[in-house]
Amino acid sequence: MKSEFDFIETIRRRYSLSKIGDDSAVLPKNSKADLVMTTDLLIEDIDFRLDWTTPEFLGHKALAVSLSDVAAMGAKPVWAMLSIGIPKAIWKTDFVEKFYDGYFRLAQKFNVEIVGGDISETPDKIVVDSIVAGEAKRNKAVLRSSAKDGDLIFVTGSLGGAAGGLRLLEQNFRYDLSEEIWRKNLMLKQLQPIPQSYNGQFLGEQNLATSIIDLSDGLSSDLAHLCRASKVGAKIFADKIPINKNLCGLTKSFDEKLNFALNGGEDFELLFTINPKKKIRFENELKNHNFSHIGETTANAEIIELILDGRSSVLEPKGFRHF
Repeated sequence: MKSEFDFIETIRRRYSLSKIGDDSAVLPKNSKADLVMTTDLLIEDIDFRLDWTTPEFLGHKALAVSLSDVAAMGAKPVWAMLSIGIPKAIWKTDFVEKFYDGYFRLAQKFNVEIVGGDISETPDKIVVDSIVAGEAKRNKAVLRSSAKDGDLIFVTGSLGGAAGGLRLLEQNFRYDLSEEIWRKNLMLKQLQPIPQSYNGQFLGEQNLATSIIDLSDGLSSDLAHLCRASKVGAKIFADKIPINKNLCGLTKSFDEKLNFALNGGEDFELLFTINPKKKIRFENELKNHNFSHIGETTANAEIIELILDGRSSVLEPKGFRHF
């Protein structure tokens, strides 16, 4: 069965769509800037469940996933459009107002202007379409296809928390202020992710990253996407991967925690590469930020090695897929 990524690649080649393949499309704006645009769908019972989340959390996440795509281009988010399809029974409640409250709160945090959208009725499920546009300096948007052999691989933040939160939700835990802190933290990573907009923008503006991708499908899958686009391989070290500390409350097994970090997805952190010649400058300018050096790219195109306990194995992409 073909995957969603196979289908996208087929469409890209069939219709010569050269601008498809990154987290966002890059379009010329003027002589000084490019427009960076992305769109994301959230489908009820596929991407979220109403008994797991709240309208405010859902509104937040609808914007966060798109802001993350813009961050992965090294761009500054500027404006957004939001369309939502709602069943009549939901429309009669205060769900939509609360949903927009969550969306607008995050938009205000990152100074994103809401410039339009649409509302329609759906038969029985909620459908959300979020479009975000950002700006980057002319020809300076950071592509996932620009990594070079020998680049250093970094990630922001910690990984696996969103997958741990999903596990708790599947076990019938629900976010509640009275819940244990580690459970709340994991569920918030799943329900209310924080996009790395400032970090992405800084990496782009300072010309530090050779490539960036956001971690939406999982480290194993998203690193594979970057390697495929850049025609490089990678070597990463298990003991250098920043695993979310709250996972210790969920499991004591290092292998299980590592699996969450490698394959869980939806952390919406950034995976990026740095030319080793810029390592000292990068570390000096970002010494107070939360970044981890987890490996380097190699000439062994599209092969990812995972080094664990001194042994090397091929890491296969096992992150999220719709199909």
